[in-house]
Amino acid sequence: MTSSPPSAAPGRRADAAPALIWTALIVVYLLWGSTYLAIRVTVETLPPLLSAAGRFAAAALVLAVVLRLRRGPGALRVDRRQLGSAALIGVLLLTGGNGLVVLAESGPPGVAVPSGIAALLVATVPLLVVLLRSATGDRPPLWTFAGVTLGFAGLVLLVLPSGGTDAVPLVGALTVVAAATAWSIGSFLSGRIRMPTDPFVATVYEMVAGAVALAVVAALRGELRDFHPASVSTRSWLALVYLMVAGSLVAFTAYVWLLHNAPISLVSTYAYVNPAVAVALGALLVAEPITGQVLLGGAVLVAGVALVVSTERPRRKSAATRSGAAPAGDRR
Repeated sequence: MTSSPPSAAPGRRADAAPALIWTALIVVYLLWGSTYLAIRVTVETLPPLLSAAGRFAAAALVLAVVLRLRRGPGALRVDRRQLGSAALIGVLLLTGGNGLVVLAESGPPGVAVPSGIAALLVATVPLLVVLLRSATGDRPPLWTFAGVTLGFAGLVLLVLPSGGTDAVPLVGALTVVAAATAWSIGSFLSGRIRMPTDPFVATVYEMVAGAVALAVVAALRGELRDFHPASVSTRSWLALVYLMVAGSLVAFTAYVWLLHNAPISLVSTYAYVNPAVAVALGALLVAEPITGQVLLGGAVLVAGVALVVSTERPRRKSAATRSGAAPAGDRR
């Protein structure tokens, strides 16, 4: 039996138009799917955590300026509790989640985790979120569990190497699993603690906190001491700019908005689509073959996504919402 849904988080809008939700989802699907490759190009000649810190700091500055110009002097005003909550989520999502993925993808062949394998390991996020929901007394529908399992099986078929002697670096793989765990906890908590009312304001403080934490860790690792701008390639600079704009400013802002407006199980489906986007980019940009394994994995992946979406689709405001409770369809 499903437990009663939690009260709506402050500032959370449960009645967002489905068209807006799907637009934001498509942005996250496509842009974040391309960031695995962009990260790998960035860390070819740039320090991993330092580049991630710069990426989020620049995106936070741009978004803060836009909000200030559009909304006036008080646009970024929050109380201490909201600031602390946003900082916590920023450290979990960006320092733990993104930073560990960047670190895992850096290094020479045999040490760095390939971008496709990283995408596969990050796909554990929906499974971890469902486990977190269950551990806190929530009971997602049985079909949600089935959809998550089916989608993960599709990812295994899609990304897992079909043969050869290349082994996934164990330390790097465990690092990505740790990143997925941090991202899952941050996504899960964001709907249960008192965040800034405006998700875009929350994004600014999350990115600032994540950037500061990443810079501190980068300094402790000696990345500042070893950084020489003249040795950075043009393609690494361009990839970093792409990550700043597409990955951080656009896609991450869309993701934060989704956390305030859509069921977490629906939001988490980005983890299924991102590897498919990576495979498509590989075929278009570097002529990677689309094999029968890829076609089968893609079909299973789409089936899993469709099943999760059908059981966790956004629902319009109900009488329960008007009385102050979260809608029955929202079980974040």
